[in-house]
Amino acid sequence: MRLRLEYQPPYDWPAMLGFLAARAVTGMETVVDGVYSRSIGLNGLHGCVSLWPSAEDALEVALDFPDATAVPEIVARLRRMFDLDADLPVMHGHLARDPLLARLIAERPGLRVPGAWDGLELAFRAVLGQQITVVAAIRLAGKLVAGYGEPLVCAVPGLTHVFPRAEVLAVADLAALGMPKSRGRTLSGVAQALLDDPALFEPGREEGVARLLALHGIGEWTAQYIALRQLRDMDGFPHGDVGLLRALEVLEGERPTARDLAARAEAWRPFRGYAAQVLWSVMSRVD
Repeated sequence: MRLRLEYQPPYDWPAMLGFLAARAVTGMETVVDGVYSRSIGLNGLHGCVSLWPSAEDALEVALDFPDATAVPEIVARLRRMFDLDADLPVMHGHLARDPLLARLIAERPGLRVPGAWDGLELAFRAVLGQQITVVAAIRLAGKLVAGYGEPLVCAVPGLTHVFPRAEVLAVADLAALGMPKSRGRTLSGVAQALLDDPALFEPGREEGVARLLALHGIGEWTAQYIALRQLRDMDGFPHGDVGLLRALEVLEGERPTARDLAARAEAWRPFRGYAAQVLWSVMSRVD
């Protein structure tokens, strides 16, 4: 099935693709020749999807999924994942009151906030990434998918598994993958929390961050990261994030404290998450 997802330009596809490529999980995601592909699971069924930009302010989508009635939900998830409905003029106008952000936005006016296909997957990525590098976290995620994900038959080379189901992860000994036992318990606890509350990761849910913070092992950074990328809270802001602090040091010559950053970011509300994405993009170019 072929679909087209339109958006209001500008759209910085290279930035979005670069983010996804750096975090692509072996067996579940590929980035080849400007095309992002991944396995998907929905309502107990599995398939795969590929996306790439067209010349007419849209993303082209090739979808292979066994249930046509699921297409509206798949489209909604993809639009959130690729931030296709962002009101950039409003966010730009507000954030440009900060001269630094005004300059960065002018340099990269089409930046979007990458989202996630699935809340549980995003939460696992966030927890796996605690206190280790992105590369190490992606390696662990690949072992998780290969060990507990369900096999997939897909025409796209490299897509072999679907992200594991919550029922499997809630009872798995995830520390056996090579992580601290406490982190394994946190991950299993997150999966069980989703089973207990199926709406845990629903975008737009009130008190979303508070619900996440109530989970064992989920701190402020992780909760805010999930809020931004999965709950689609454009004010989600992981102050204290090393990348944000480093970005301001690179740009302004002095590294702020987490408290200083939090205070400065008050002026960026209610779009602190977009401001964070703009600053993170600086580090992606430096690194």
